[in-house]
Amino acid sequence: MKRTRIALAVTAAAALFGVAACGSGSSDPLAAGGSAGKASSGSIVVGSANFPESALLAEIYAGALSAKGVKVDKKLNIGSRETYIPALKDGSIDLIPEYTGVLDQYFNKNAKATTSDDVYAELKAAVPATLTVLNKSAAEDKDSVVVTQKTAAKYGLKSIGDLAPQAKNLTLGGPPEWKTRPTGVPGLKRVYNLDFKTFRPLDAGGPLSVQALKNGQVDAVNLFTTDPSIADNGFVILDDPKSLFAAQNVVPLITKSKVTPTISAALDAISAKLDTATLGQLVKEVVVDKKDPAVVAKEFLAKNNLG
Repeated sequence: MKRTRIALAVTAAAALFGVAACGSGSSDPLAAGGSAGKASSGSIVVGSANFPESALLAEIYAGALSAKGVKVDKKLNIGSRETYIPALKDGSIDLIPEYTGVLDQYFNKNAKATTSDDVYAELKAAVPATLTVLNKSAAEDKDSVVVTQKTAAKYGLKSIGDLAPQAKNLTLGGPPEWKTRPTGVPGLKRVYNLDFKTFRPLDAGGPLSVQALKNGQVDAVNLFTTDPSIADNGFVILDDPKSLFAAQNVVPLITKSKVTPTISAALDAISAKLDTATLGQLVKEVVVDKKDPAVVAKEFLAKNNLG
């Protein structure tokens, strides 16, 4: 369930995430709209996780559906997967952009697939009966473990496993969920035998994580591979030869009862146009250039005759 998040101070981070959340209209996005937060039968509620790329993709989905005459509401910046999956199940939202590998692992505790097509097939079999995934895109945004060039040179780091001799003296940073997620701290221990001295909860691959790595509060951090701050700061992505992080193609996750030919065609058309390079450029416009995600989404849809 994401490569360019500019390094900002804590106050700037709050502002950035406020931009990413535009359209939520509430400090609690799930509190907005309808009885008990449920969508009305004649509309579709598009949600997003609490990081800019997810909000951007949600704006793209919402814009494409609106262009086809679908009544759309938005509840953006909801939070982590542990929050928005229950919201899908209880009807508070109907649609959210997701990532195949982490979603597969969320629904299937015995997930083993790592390649793009295998992960997608395994995911389709694991999704609960009330939900479904539509066509996956070629766009991929994976979790990664990132260090500074100085740290990489100091310890001779090229892959995640190279951290093993030093991990007991190092601090790892990542979103709070990484402490328990199978692709977080437990996965790093299981797959690469890494026991870090400390885990520092930060944000979901956002500006706090970037800043913590830059100023030495953490020695290694979880960032998304589409994050422009990686290249901007000369950070080093450590190789993952044991495929802890499976393929992560962007895919619409939607309530099955909400799917119509119009909706599936509109969302599949988006997936057909999204590749990793395009996604990275769109995220850069939001995070680095500080453009409104809704504006970036509208421009993408217009360019591709989708909105």
